[in-house]
Amino acid sequence: MIVDAVFAPVQSTTAFEETLERLGTAIKLELLPPGTRLPPERDLCEQLGIARSTLRQALTALVQSGHLHAVRGRGGGTFVADAPAQIAARSELVDWRERCDVRLAVEVGVAYLAAERAEPAAIDLLGDLVGEMAASDDDFAAYRRADVRFHVGLAEATGSPALVAATTESQGAMTDLISYIAHPPEVLAWSNAQHARLVDCLIKRDPALAMKVMADHLRGTEHVLAGLLP
Repeated sequence: MIVDAVFAPVQSTTAFEETLERLGTAIKLELLPPGTRLPPERDLCEQLGIARSTLRQALTALVQSGHLHAVRGRGGGTFVADAPAQIAARSELVDWRERCDVRLAVEVGVAYLAAERAEPAAIDLLGDLVGEMAASDDDFAAYRRADVRFHVGLAEATGSPALVAATTESQGAMTDLISYIAHPPEVLAWSNAQHARLVDCLIKRDPALAMKVMADHLRGTEHVLAGLLP
């Protein structure tokens, strides 16, 4: 059955984001129609092969984005919300995967070079930006400003003006996409934890791990977009 595929095991280092995409896409395609009650958390965890904490983060994010709603008490549970209003297709939505591909190609290389070349002052600045994002609370505009500065700051740490320009252009393209989705705090906290790991890679001069963390980070964003974009 199609619904069985929705709840097939998730096997990835980006389990949170993939769970978000899996459920968000199923809701958009009405494989899980409005009013559908999701299975109990224990059953969902077993079917998806993920930890309960990961599932709860994904469900909370989908509730906050309006895809699900929770009902307490007898007869309660987590239900698929009424179908949200659709946004007319725009060029930035049509080619969103290509934009993600360009970003992946640029920023994974940036992470590698930054881990090789970053000066202590640049690393300290990136650490400060992680702190700004952590302190942004519900102010997504402030989070996003620090997020952009973080990624451009990584490019600046490579010492390559061409990579700074490419990263800045990529971030501009992503901002257009991100404006179409909700920004649940769980998603932002998860993303910022990866920013912190990248800073640690720079401190330890570990370019190979920096590439992996950045690839996971960008793939995670892609999964979130796939699940939440209209």
